[in-house]
Amino acid sequence: MAEQSQTKVPLKEIKIRHWKPSDVPAVVECQNAAYPHLDKESLNDERKMAMQLAAFPEGQFLAEHNGRVVGYTQALIVHLDEDSPWYSYNEITGCGTFSTHDPSGDTLYGSDIAVHPDYRGMGVAGKLYTRRKSLLKRLNLRRMVAGGRIPGYADYAKKMSAKQYVELVKQGKIHDLALSAHLKAGYEVKGVEFAYLSDAESLNYATYLEMQNPQYDLAKRQISASPIRKTARKIRVCAAQYEMRPVDSWEQVERQVNFFAETANEYHCHFLLLPELFTAQLFSMLPPDMDSRHAVKEVARYHHRYVKMFQKCAEEHGLYIIGGSTPVEHGDELRNTAHLFTPTGNVYTQDKMHITSVERHYYDCQPGDKLKVFDTPLGRIGIVVCYDVEFPELVRLLTMQGIDVLFVPFATDERKSYHRVRHCAAARCIENVIYVVLAGCVGNLPQVKSFLVNYAQAAVLTPCDVGFPKDGILAEADPNCETVVIAELDLNDLATQRVLGSVKPLQDRRNDIYQVLPKIPVEVVYTQ
Repeated sequence: MAEQSQTKVPLKEIKIRHWKPSDVPAVVECQNAAYPHLDKESLNDERKMAMQLAAFPEGQFLAEHNGRVVGYTQALIVHLDEDSPWYSYNEITGCGTFSTHDPSGDTLYGSDIAVHPDYRGMGVAGKLYTRRKSLLKRLNLRRMVAGGRIPGYADYAKKMSAKQYVELVKQGKIHDLALSAHLKAGYEVKGVEFAYLSDAESLNYATYLEMQNPQYDLAKRQISASPIRKTARKIRVCAAQYEMRPVDSWEQVERQVNFFAETANEYHCHFLLLPELFTAQLFSMLPPDMDSRHAVKEVARYHHRYVKMFQKCAEEHGLYIIGGSTPVEHGDELRNTAHLFTPTGNVYTQDKMHITSVERHYYDCQPGDKLKVFDTPLGRIGIVVCYDVEFPELVRLLTMQGIDVLFVPFATDERKSYHRVRHCAAARCIENVIYVVLAGCVGNLPQVKSFLVNYAQAAVLTPCDVGFPKDGILAEADPNCETVVIAELDLNDLATQRVLGSVKPLQDRRNDIYQVLPKIPVEVVYTQ
């Protein structure tokens, strides 16, 4: 084994990211350095690693320092026979090709994790494990399993059996380069097996390791799992029809939000959508004669509590939450910003791109300048805020980046305003062959001059063709009452519609006479 580097590198300088095809030679080089004594037949060449990346790009991570690959992980999703869950490396990985990868499985198999000898003892493996655990949580998989080498066993084989050796490592009486790291990461040893792979250092023994996902939700997995294209091809969404009632504390807002999060979780939803500017409830805590521009800045000061509240809800319930939108200060500007919260506690934002005259007049609100697509384990989604959905170019740009579902938080004061949003949302469904989810505010805020009345009807809209509801309405709420709309979206139906639909608006575009092109590239955000 190569000697460990004597020069420590600050862990913050180590970057963890997904593999790219161009990384494969460097990953192979790192593997060869990490396993100098492993039989060549047990190692992966560039061809196999390229196949692994193609099979499951989300599952392959690497550690990078100053452009050098210094560690990596490999993983795939599998179904295991519960009566006999032990498999050899070749059986479970398809001889290293990951041809056994099954997106509808419930188990993440950690095929390998390795750190270059020059970077051992610096915490690199811990950072790689953190990303792998995050993947386990994001994909809502039941567990992670692995076949763990015990490279130190050869030195003890004359004195004890492999099982005895493993027990002493578990007790901390012996340090094993691989097993000790696995135990530190949180794995439990479920067994010690023979003939996992050809490994002289381990005398061909290996541990069967398992790590449960404590946040695994069986119902959500059963709804979403499907082996076609994505890890999930069905998702369940919940749109909140939120009543704007006067409040006298932030805790009352939290109580109302928690109600919707608990409701979405109770019905095994994957996504929860709240309305635009529902935090305007906080205006009712301010003096009624306060100037609107000052009042909205007071609401913006609650942004930190807003983020903390939704992070907690998303983590606690395993939800992707589009937390409507709220005023946010960006330097000297005030923006109307939508937020996406993930089950892992991460936060992503999308500013409103088109500002109404009311927002400019009352709040001095400014438009955003960056359009984003959010690539989640459940599919690619887009978020546009209210007025933005009335601009077809915006949604077309998102569609060209592969979105399946568009979430539209809105706030409208009366029925005509609502129907502008509703009819435009329906048009976006047909034009782009996507689902659109709408959620708005209802109820009134007496004495709040810039947010007096609200009209809304939450809905989930579809294209209008065979395989979808005849009126393009999958679900809708009764208008102007506090409730939710829950619907299950089959993303395979969209794929079928785009190829076999009665009309094919995406394929039939006349690019010879018109095009919609962004002047600033649409950013694709891979959510964690």
